[in-house]
Amino acid sequence: MRRHELSDAEWEFVRPLLPVSLRGRKRLDDRTVLNGIVWKFRTGVAWRDVPERYGPWATLHTRFRRWAKDGTFERMLRAVQAKADAAGDIDWLVSVDSTIVRAHHHAAGARKGGVGHSDGREAV
Repeated sequence: MRRHELSDAEWEFVRPLLPVSLRGRKRLDDRTVLNGIVWKFRTGVAWRDVPERYGPWATLHTRFRRWAKDGTFERMLRAVQAKADAAGDIDWLVSVDSTIVRAHHHAAGARKGGVGHSDGREAV
């Protein structure tokens, strides 16, 4: 197992959650593709820079988009959360206090110089 690849235990956990394709020509192994996808996101490189050992970058990108669209990654997340929750590894207490989150007026698209600019493009 390489540094950014799934362990055997991780693979056995996610393997049943992947969709099964019964049509078309023989396709690249799902574990290889998933390892390539994981490698891409753990390293932050562009799709074209994923090592060839994971297969063609276009295959990885296509399978990633397909799995994202059909909910495969959401199923994986729910399964991991359920397993961690059953083991008592998740504390579900969350507190969000939005009163302390303030955006700077420039973040809202305000022009430099403030109100009163009369260039005809903004309402006064």
